[in-house]
Amino acid sequence: MNGTRRAFLGKALGVAAAGVALTVAGPVAHAAEANGAAAQRHRRIPPSGIGMHLFTMRSALAADFKGTLARLAEIGYATVGVSGRHGNSAAAIRAMLDETHLRAVLEHVGYDTVRGSGLPQALDDIRTLGARWIVVPSLPGAMHTPAGFREAAREFNKAGLAAREAGLGPLLFHNHGADHQVVDGENLYEILLRETDPDLVGFELDVYWAAKGGSSDPQDLFAEHRRRFPALHVKDMDPSGGFADVGSGVLDFAAMFDTARSGGVKQWLVEHDSPTDPFATAQDGYTYLANLRY
Repeated sequence: MNGTRRAFLGKALGVAAAGVALTVAGPVAHAAEANGAAAQRHRRIPPSGIGMHLFTMRSALAADFKGTLARLAEIGYATVGVSGRHGNSAAAIRAMLDETHLRAVLEHVGYDTVRGSGLPQALDDIRTLGARWIVVPSLPGAMHTPAGFREAAREFNKAGLAAREAGLGPLLFHNHGADHQVVDGENLYEILLRETDPDLVGFELDVYWAAKGGSSDPQDLFAEHRRRFPALHVKDMDPSGGFADVGSGVLDFAAMFDTARSGGVKQWLVEHDSPTDPFATAQDGYTYLANLRY
């Protein structure tokens, strides 16, 4: 079993193993074992690092942008990742963030903008928002070849240099499942890791898609590519492979985050692509991450 499947199945197998231990050794021995494991986990996510990726909240934002931000702040969130402005300017969003005592850390900007003439304005908007990172959320499907990813790596290096010259952090790339495919014998995501400049390009790792992609274990990525993952999308997976509220699914976040410091993780952004109740999802995600020990 590779590392990715270990991260994917870790929690589910842990639950099954707990049931066996309870049957064989009895509740007292099982409780002692669980307490011993918990005692070894003392690290926690700093409050300033728990954020919400606003794609999760898109329906609520469309109805009441400022009110949604205020409710996120009330839950306890410190930061947000901007994904869609819903008719607001960067300056207007910054004003609402300031009023609700939230801080934007990044914004998703389309690949065509990043590689084209719109990049300078996009970088200006990142500064206006008070954020640090411009993030490419995805690549066109036609680019999902080794040649296409090498082209993207070259463009990311150029844009990352422009970001640095603008006083910002490195450009980040956000992954989806197809980005972890092996095509013509090459892992596409590894092309980006190898062929981008670590000083100019980093990654906003979506741990759900990394796990589901089948060839990229977040825990291993953090250890092998130090300080390249300043932000995460923390998204959980239900037993059938669909989306789940953070903490309710099968992904073993404690195991994943064991090497997060090596990976340079600064922001843990909760995300759910299709929440039934975005505010319940927001509350569940915050509570889980605030209480997680790893």
